[in-house]
Amino acid sequence: MKGYDVEGPALELGALVREDGTADPSEQIRIGLSTLNRHGLVAGATGTGKTKTLQLMAEQLAAQGVPVFLADIKGDLSGLASPGTAADRVTRRAAEVGQAWQPAACPVEFLSLGGLGAGVPIRATMTAFGPTLLAKVLGLNETQESSLGLIFYFADKNGMPLLDLKDLIAVIQYLTATPEALSGIGGLSAATAGVILRTLTNFEAQGAEAFFGEPEFDVRDLLRVTPDGHGMISILELPAVQDRPQLFSTFLMWLLADLFHVLPEVGDVDKPKLVFFFDEAHLLFDDASKAFLQSITQTVRLIRSKGVGVFFVTQTPKDVPGDVLAQLGARVQHALRAFTPQDAKALKATVSTFPESAYDLERLLTELGTGEAVVTVLSETGAPTPVAWTRLRAPQTLMAPSSPDVVQSVIGASPLQQKYGTAVDRESAYEILSTKLSDQQRPETPAGPAPEAPRGPERPREREPEPKQSVLESVLESKEFRSMARSAASALGREITRSIFGTARRGRR
Repeated sequence: MKGYDVEGPALELGALVREDGTADPSEQIRIGLSTLNRHGLVAGATGTGKTKTLQLMAEQLAAQGVPVFLADIKGDLSGLASPGTAADRVTRRAAEVGQAWQPAACPVEFLSLGGLGAGVPIRATMTAFGPTLLAKVLGLNETQESSLGLIFYFADKNGMPLLDLKDLIAVIQYLTATPEALSGIGGLSAATAGVILRTLTNFEAQGAEAFFGEPEFDVRDLLRVTPDGHGMISILELPAVQDRPQLFSTFLMWLLADLFHVLPEVGDVDKPKLVFFFDEAHLLFDDASKAFLQSITQTVRLIRSKGVGVFFVTQTPKDVPGDVLAQLGARVQHALRAFTPQDAKALKATVSTFPESAYDLERLLTELGTGEAVVTVLSETGAPTPVAWTRLRAPQTLMAPSSPDVVQSVIGASPLQQKYGTAVDRESAYEILSTKLSDQQRPETPAGPAPEAPRGPERPREREPEPKQSVLESVLESKEFRSMARSAASALGREITRSIFGTARRGRR
């Protein structure tokens, strides 16, 4: 077995391990940067070193000018912002694999979902998220998804911006109370509206109200390169929401979908425009709806042409749906455990997914040491390379969380903090509808008694006051509503779909 010969820039994973268990520094295992947009998987049992492998790959990508995005579920990856610490095990590993180890820190941004955690708060508007992707996240059926699209359409055509959850809820409640508003373009049944409102309420309980709003995050801020040519590593800190997988799954899907719309087609590239790493990827797929999984599969398949690579990091390959797993070109498999019948079955399934090998993989995968893996990648010709038992290099950044002071100093010095740090709540659908209903309900100011006429015929008897209109009747007879209804009716026949991912692009300010 020989190391991988790669033309052009590459990630240096480590040295090939001989049959006697010693590493051969002359045989290096590499992954060409030009193949990273074919995606990959880093898997292994807890404590086998897969998070350190992710860290090693991220710091090398950044050093070669490739921006990186990391979803940090456990809070383990903030060490990328600090230089590593020399220790006997580090220098020993470096000598074994032929690595010239030097402590180094990477340029890092810390992000958080709407401020839930330490990091620059990032948000998306409800309009930009769109009805199709939202329906997939909420697990709505086809009829409910169609109704949600109609709600978005009505709001767009009547000048009611949908920026956050309360905007969408307000429009649904308005259309439920005034079904005539949709006359000529469709209808919204009370039952369907009730289902959508209940799912939105559950979604809000997971903290989604923090994610939806303004200022909206511009995904192009993930593509930054420092003046000295290093790629920026953007770390999404998720420990505060690790028990709410629907929330961060929603964000990650929106982020990939928005990137797909923003980035141009690039075809084959010397190195990727951006590489995603989803740590603890099983949380992304646990209890996911069929529609959500289809959306993930489609996104992974198509975003490759935009020069974006996606790596899933998890315990076993079975944590990743088969349709997604089939699209992953690089495999870095750390040790697996076989303590139970279920573990043994998972081990056999994992071995069956590798190319033919001279190794007894079923035995080797249970005997790998910490920081070792079996590796197979796609060559420049698209063919899988032979499986290679690899002793991995040591990361040069800190293999532990950075101190809170370091994290806070990075956040405080970030130009993104000035751009996204303060939430904006401008007038949108909720305020527009609240003002409309408030105007209709405001009582008229009573006039003072009229003076008696000094002469002339007796004044006619005052008319009995007409019954006061209900809010619903006032809205239906108002000039504003009639104008809205005419506008909606005139738009009959227009497309109400957005895109295959359900996002709507709008001009960036």
